Amino acid sequence: MKAIYRRELHAYFSSPVGYVFAAVWFLLSGAVFSLTTLFAMTSSVTSYFTYMLLAMTVLLPLLTMKTFSEERRQKTEQIWQSAPVSLWGVVTGKFLAAMTLFAGCVCVSSLAFLILPLYGKVKAGILFGNLLALLLAGATFLAVGTFVSSLCVNQLASAVVTVAVLLAFLGVGLLSSFVSFYPLRFVLNALSVFSRFSGFSQGVFDPAALVYDLSLTAIFLFLTVRVYDRRRLR
Repeated sequence: MKAIYRRELHAYFSSPVGYVFAAVWFLLSGAVFSLTTLFAMTSSVTSYFTYMLLAMTVLLPLLTMKTFSEERRQKTEQIWQSAPVSLWGVVTGKFLAAMTLFAGCVCVSSLAFLILPLYGKVKAGILFGNLLALLLAGATFLAVGTFVSSLCVNQLASAVVTVAVLLAFLGVGLLSSFVSFYPLRFVLNALSVFSRFSGFSQGVFDPAALVYDLSLTAIFLFLTVRVYDRRRLR
């Protein structure tokens, strides 16, 4: 797994993908932070994280669109499929490389929060709750993108399908507000990433949301492994 992780992480910076993602993330993060915090002259960061969560539905597929689809197109996946490495090691290594780049960008952009005390009292619980929620949602999004990439041959198709799936995960929570039937509304809220995000954004540690994000991440990584497990048997 370590070899796969290092190779994938190096691949992000030996091609424009890593640089483009980082540049767009920092540019967008800076713009959103300025509009929601600096220009508003407030120490509240809830709006910033909400907008960045929405932006992640488009940005994170940039990291996963070629994870497996490019190897399928070039027919180079047989190399590691026949190598003495477990499928879990391959999938986890690729996922962790994308997660490292994403988390690194989040941490660097978070340095802007150092100026928040100039605009009022900083609520540490809300700040760290939002950070944790963003990282957990990012892990889920990357796992979804990794799975979709394993199904696609074309990178663009992988990115588009991933964006659609992520928007669906966010949208079911908004859809619930239009549903009067409580059991259905409860199910929609339970499936919504956005609904799970809101608890952390208020500084409330929600174990159910933590389990939800980690479970979804594990499920989609497992599904990715199963995709290649079935291909090995063919």
